[in-house]
Amino acid sequence: MSLKIRLKPNEKMLIGNAVISNGERTTEFYIENRVPILREKEIMKEDAASTPGRQVYFLVQLMYVDEENFETYHNRFWEIVRQIILAAPSTTPIITSICHEIMGRRFYQAMKEARHLIDYEQELVDAASADGETAKASESA
Repeated sequence: MSLKIRLKPNEKMLIGNAVISNGERTTEFYIENRVPILREKEIMKEDAASTPGRQVYFLVQLMYVDEENFETYHNRFWEIVRQIILAAPSTTPIITSICHEIMGRRFYQAMKEARHLIDYEQELVDAASADGETAKASESA
């Protein structure tokens, strides 16, 4: 079964190891085989992997598009995951979901789960910041 792709004007995407850039008009085409596919909005560049959660996403993305170097990315992934769980044990269910998808070689799904980790990571940072502001207000009162 083929996958129908519709690219917006000037949109880019990754198909396999090739970056596709669309022209001025919407384009529609079909992918007939299994190959890694990422739309521009799903691609994280290395310099954007600035937090542990983002690093997890970036490494899963690399596992997806560069399976030849899977072992390297997977080893680094485990190093970061251990650090995250030690710092924030409440992330364990999300990380377990990511790992489950990776073990099944469902990297695109693992990337979706990693987005949940990024969102949760931000929630933890926001909560810590709010607690810090509350503590400062209490001290100055």
